[in-house]
Amino acid sequence: MPKMEFKGKSLVENHHLSVPFHELLPMREKGLSDKASLHDNLVIHGDNLAALKSLLSIYRGKVKCIYIDPPYNTGNEGWVYSDGVNSPLIQDWIGKVVDRDDLTRHDKWCSMMMPRLKLLRELLSEDGVIFVSIDDNEVHHLRCLMDEIFGEENFFVSIVWHHRKSKQNDIRVSLSHNHILAYTKTDQFEIRALPVNGDVFSNPDNDPRGPWTLDPMDAPNIRPNLTYEIVNPTTGKGYYPPPGRCWRFSKEKYKKAFEEGRIVFGRSGRAKPCYKRYLDEAKEKGRSISTIWQDVGTATNATQELNQIFGKKNVFPTPKPTDLIRKIILLSTDPDSIILDSFAGSGTTAHAVLAQNREDDGNRRFILVECEDYADSTTAERVRRVIQGVPSAKDEILRAGLGGTFSYFELGQPMQKKSLLNGSHLPVWEELASYVFFTATGQEFDPDVINSDTRFIGRTASHDVFLFYEPDVETLKTLALSLKVARELPSGSRRKLVFAPVKYLDREFLHQYSIDFQQLPYQIYKAIGR
Repeated sequence: MPKMEFKGKSLVENHHLSVPFHELLPMREKGLSDKASLHDNLVIHGDNLAALKSLLSIYRGKVKCIYIDPPYNTGNEGWVYSDGVNSPLIQDWIGKVVDRDDLTRHDKWCSMMMPRLKLLRELLSEDGVIFVSIDDNEVHHLRCLMDEIFGEENFFVSIVWHHRKSKQNDIRVSLSHNHILAYTKTDQFEIRALPVNGDVFSNPDNDPRGPWTLDPMDAPNIRPNLTYEIVNPTTGKGYYPPPGRCWRFSKEKYKKAFEEGRIVFGRSGRAKPCYKRYLDEAKEKGRSISTIWQDVGTATNATQELNQIFGKKNVFPTPKPTDLIRKIILLSTDPDSIILDSFAGSGTTAHAVLAQNREDDGNRRFILVECEDYADSTTAERVRRVIQGVPSAKDEILRAGLGGTFSYFELGQPMQKKSLLNGSHLPVWEELASYVFFTATGQEFDPDVINSDTRFIGRTASHDVFLFYEPDVETLKTLALSLKVARELPSGSRRKLVFAPVKYLDREFLHQYSIDFQQLPYQIYKAIGR
C-alpha cells in the first residue's frame, strides 16, 4: 500500500509509545456527580495526546464510536503545534502559530494527527468506528493517514455534510460542504439503520394494513426480465422504465403486487406506477443513509443552538449541530456504547449523547477531552446546562433538562519512574495513594479509610489495595515487597493488590499470600481488570 511521507514523520510515527501516563485529577466541584468516577461521563481538561494515553488503562478497546473535529488547518485558526518530540526539527515547531504563510503547515498538521489517530485506534473496540470532520484543506492528507493507520480495507464511507446554505457572493465558488471520513477498526462493525420518519406515511384510502407511502417502481441498471410495459388501468397509458433503469419486480411479482393492491398510479390514479410501502415494514427494516447529509442542520443552526443554551452570542466560533452527531451515534452505537471526542470544542458530542439517551432511554457514555482553557467555561458548562435545563430553550425537553451526570478531570503530572527515582517529582504519600488507587481501580479515593501504618489505601470488590512508598529518594531505593512485608499484610481470603518500587518474592510466594504485585509507576494502569 502506498504511504504518505511528510516532514517529521519518522520522528512522530512512534511518538505515542513514548508519551508518559499522566495523573487524571478529579475536580468534583466542576462535575455533576456525587462522587467523581472514571466510569462516569467524562470531561477532561488537558493535552489530548497525553489524555488519550492515560485513558488506555481503562478504555483500551472499549470505545464503540469516536467522533473528532480537529483543526482544519485553514491557516486562519491560530492553532499551535505543542507535542514534545525530542528532535531539533520538532522542537523548532513548538509554540509557533500555524498560519497560512507557514510552508510546513501541512507537515505540522500530519505530525500532530498521526500519534493521536494511533492512540484513538487503540481505544476503539473491535466493532467500533471513527468519524473525522474535515474540509478540503486536509481531506486528502487525512485520507492517506487513515489508510495507513486504520488500513485502507477499513475505509467505511466519506460523507458530504451540507454545512452552509447561504452563498458567499464575494468569491467565485462558494463552499457549501465539509467532509466526514469514517473508518472501522475491523470488519466486525455493522452499521445500524436509522429510525423511520413516520410523518411521511399516511392512510388516505383506509388500507387495513396501515399507513403507507409511495416508492418509485424503477430501479438502477437494465435487466431484460425487468423491462416490460406497465399499463395504467385508468388511462390505458403504457409506461416503460426511464432510460438506464428497469422495474423493481419481474412481471410475475408485479402481477401479485397489483392483485394485493400495492401498485398505485399516483394518488390521483392517473400517473406512472408506484409501490405501496407500509410503515410497519419500514420500521422493521429501518432507513438507509446516503453519503450526502442535508438533514442534520448547518453551521448556522449550530451557532444558534449554542447561543440559545448560553443566552449570548460569540460563545464558540465553529460548533457542530447536535443533530449531526446524533445521526452518527444512531448509525454506529447501541444504547450501552461509549462515545469519545478528543477535540471536544463546545461540547456538542456530550449534548448529542445525552439527548439520544433521553429519547431512547439509553445508557451511552461520553468521554470529552479539550486542551484549551475554555474546557470548563464552555465545554463542561454546556454539559451542565443541558443536564440541568436551559430555561430559555425553545425545545420543551431541553428546557426541562436532559438529565445525567458527568465527572470533570484535570490532566496532572506525568508518572515516570525516572521522576520517582531522581526526586524531581515526589508527591507526599497520601497524594500518590489517591492517584494510584483512583487510576488503578477507576473508583474515587476515600481518604477516611487509609492507614499509613499498614499502607492500606482502599478496597475494591475484589482487592484490598496497599501502597509502599515514601517521598524520599534514598528510602525508595531500598523499599520493596519482601517476605517480611508480605507476612505482615492482613490475612484472609481477599486478594491484595500491592504497589511498591520492587519485589523480592517469586510467583509461588505471591500466590501463597494472595498478592498481585504492581511496580510503581507504570503498572498502575494494568492493576485490576474491570
